[in-house]
Amino acid sequence: MITKGETYIIGEIGQNHNGSVDVAKLIVELISRPVKEETFGIDLKPMNAVKMTKRDLNEELTNSQMNRIYDNPNSFGRTYGEHRAFLELDDEAHYEVYKYAKEKGLDFVETLCAKGCMSLLKLFTPDYLKVASRDLTNLPLLAAMAETKIPIILSTGMAGRQELDNALDTITRYHSNISILHCVSQYPTHPDNLNLKTISYLKKHYSQYPIGFSDHTIGISAPVVAVGMGAEIIEKHITIDRHMKGTDQAGSLGPDGVNRMIRDIRIAEKWLGTEDLYIDKNVTTAKEKLERSIASKRVLQAGEIITEEDIHMLSPGDGFKWSQKDLVIGHAVKEDIPANEIIYPKYIL
Repeated sequence: MITKGETYIIGEIGQNHNGSVDVAKLIVELISRPVKEETFGIDLKPMNAVKMTKRDLNEELTNSQMNRIYDNPNSFGRTYGEHRAFLELDDEAHYEVYKYAKEKGLDFVETLCAKGCMSLLKLFTPDYLKVASRDLTNLPLLAAMAETKIPIILSTGMAGRQELDNALDTITRYHSNISILHCVSQYPTHPDNLNLKTISYLKKHYSQYPIGFSDHTIGISAPVVAVGMGAEIIEKHITIDRHMKGTDQAGSLGPDGVNRMIRDIRIAEKWLGTEDLYIDKNVTTAKEKLERSIASKRVLQAGEIITEEDIHMLSPGDGFKWSQKDLVIGHAVKEDIPANEIIYPKYIL
């Protein structure tokens, strides 16, 4: 579940299963793999959840759109309706993938695209329900989803503040277990359009909710930057092979990309640390070796009184700091000090 202090990473299958439960399970297995940071030998937690999408083709598009010819290399049917039907897994198939995800220790997130899709809730209860960007203004669907009391994740890919507020008003009539993801519904999202500062805006104006980022960019940099900006949830499309047939495959992360993204996000969590300024215990050795201490500019003979003109700063850093110069200036030399050597307490009176 979403908790403070750990980025909740969702691997989105979407339609990358290409109508196959077996392919969906392979993606689940990929999402569940642990990751190791090689330099320091750190075992890193894998993704937290997998996400599937359920459509009801009776509530998807107009008849004319469903019947239009869909002739392209990524088509799985002669018409767009046939294409969509091929890619649609039934309730039992979703349940099978859900059970497999649970066996792998993953949470399960389900995007419901219509009220008719809620039939699968008779078979299992997802950990979260996801509202796709296109349905943020589908208030009847939001109300039906909220009535289940299952926690809800919203994507804002097609929304301004008014649309988001209307959605929140609808859901909070039933519960307030809501998370909000910054999203741009452009596939892939152009760098000029990503506007990750929206994350800061959401955290400021909707601070009562966990805020995250649903990413449609190419690569893994944007999710890592988003985590650095305070995103608590990351959602990214995953596939077992970016060269497979399908419109989303090329823009998804394959096995190597999954490994690198998890590694960088989990390491970034460690980078962030705490909001404080302090000397870390692990830099003590470097501090003593590299910092500077008060040292002699010339040979200082026993009995001489040290002046500011007699000193400068040299490494190592295990002697007096410049802020402590009054403990050196005006004091007598106890024994001869060679030029360009640290003036330690034992050398002065």
